[in-house]
Amino acid sequence: MRAARLIKMVLLLQSRAAMTAGELARELEVSERTVNRDAQALSEAGVPVYADRGRAGGYRLVGGYRTRLTGLARDEAEALFLSGVPGALREMGLADAASAARLKVAAALLPSLQDAPRAAAQRFHLDAPGWFKAPGTPALLPALAEAVWDDRCVTARYRRGDGEVARLLEPYGLVLKAGAWYLCARVPDPGAFRTYRVDRFTSVEARETRFERDEDFDLPAHWSAQAERFARSLLRAEAVVRLSPAGVRRLPDAVGVPAAREGLAGAGEPDGAGWVTVTLPVESEEVAHAQLTGLGPEAEVLAPGSLRARFARDAARLAALYKAA
Repeated sequence: MRAARLIKMVLLLQSRAAMTAGELARELEVSERTVNRDAQALSEAGVPVYADRGRAGGYRLVGGYRTRLTGLARDEAEALFLSGVPGALREMGLADAASAARLKVAAALLPSLQDAPRAAAQRFHLDAPGWFKAPGTPALLPALAEAVWDDRCVTARYRRGDGEVARLLEPYGLVLKAGAWYLCARVPDPGAFRTYRVDRFTSVEARETRFERDEDFDLPAHWSAQAERFARSLLRAEAVVRLSPAGVRRLPDAVGVPAAREGLAGAGEPDGAGWVTVTLPVESEEVAHAQLTGLGPEAEVLAPGSLRARFARDAARLAALYKAA
């Protein structure tokens, strides 16, 4: 375990100019004291790890040191060939580059690991698009992907509502979500990050100027926060619902995880039959009606009155249908 950690530490320092003890501790998932002990152990073993003292200090490798400890174990080699999403790479215009990289890595593997690419491909496959929709590739995706890789500003036109708007954008990253591509970009004025659906761009023109990337920007974290805010922004109304234990279990599937989580967090104590009353954030009365219908008799709508009346009419119609049968 420690040997693997020491190798990872050397590789981290080889890939970066310098790292603080805190940065190494986070990457290696150990304490800073352990980092200090590991650095001393590497130095004693002949690896030229140097510690700069002071506020701006850190660990670095001196003299252009390069390790030869880059051989891949079987699980590492197989994981490497799982890291690509072939369809996404193809849509961004990177299929040839990815294929060449995989061939180079495969050629460098030990003979005992030559079957790693096939072993991984036969066991795992990532199908990114959602069900029941024909996947399409936005025409301007390759141009945006090139700008993202090159940190190049773009002038773009984007469909919004019934019209189009022009924007100067600093394209930071692309996200593929359920078959749809999104661009996370910074608008220089006012300097805010925004998210755009790629298929709504009508034109993209790369500029000569490059932007200086904010090194603190974290694309996965940004996307997660944006997605949660977007999902919550759709929930502009409320419905008071009484749920059976089965209804509680099925609620996330019916209304979505964010709404269910918020509603159940404020739920009162169960009554004698185990039913609880929750106030659910919902998109609209129409959407709530469609969603809660799926819970059947495991849910009773208490408010608003108009929504309860809808379910009362549904119940009467169902009773008449089944009585007739």
